[in-house]
Amino acid sequence: MKASFYRYMIAAFAAASMAATGLAFAQVDAAKSTITAISKQMNVPVEGEFKKFDAKVSFDPAKPAAASAQLNVDVGSYDLGDDSYNEQVRGKEWFDTKTYPKATFVSSSIASAGPNKYNVTGTLTIKGKSQTVTFPMTVAQQAGAQIFDGALPISRLKFDVGTGEWKDTSTVADEVTIKFHIVVPKKS
Repeated sequence: MKASFYRYMIAAFAAASMAATGLAFAQVDAAKSTITAISKQMNVPVEGEFKKFDAKVSFDPAKPAAASAQLNVDVGSYDLGDDSYNEQVRGKEWFDTKTYPKATFVSSSIASAGPNKYNVTGTLTIKGKSQTVTFPMTVAQQAGAQIFDGALPISRLKFDVGTGEWKDTSTVADEVTIKFHIVVPKKS
């Protein structure tokens, strides 16, 4: 349960990163976009979703080096599908949403890695702890929108997500994968 919460957080950051790397368009279509986090609790995959996030993105596929992105994720919106689990992950041992209500990703570089593929580097901040991360992302054009997909593996313990008894990785694994699917409608 707590591992899932952590994974959701990571997913949100990955989505922000994705949006940041490929937006030649304005606002993220929240109804079609997702940021999830996948972790393992007692070796069983657990997935959660961040329901609230926003992104500011500037992206031209012809000039990826000039792209920039910033993602803000409301960590209190993390949803594991169970109200009691959701409340637990909002607590001090996990996300501590009262002290750290947002997680952020700010890109520092976006580099082409082949047709419609990019490597995104930036700073991910969760619970006041910042780490430089790099992850692959794909960009597709579909029905008047840009679609960004990617996955970012992170270590939850580097961000102090899961403290106290939850630092023990035999129950909740340290690795969390943030997955994002970001849809950005073309500006009209």
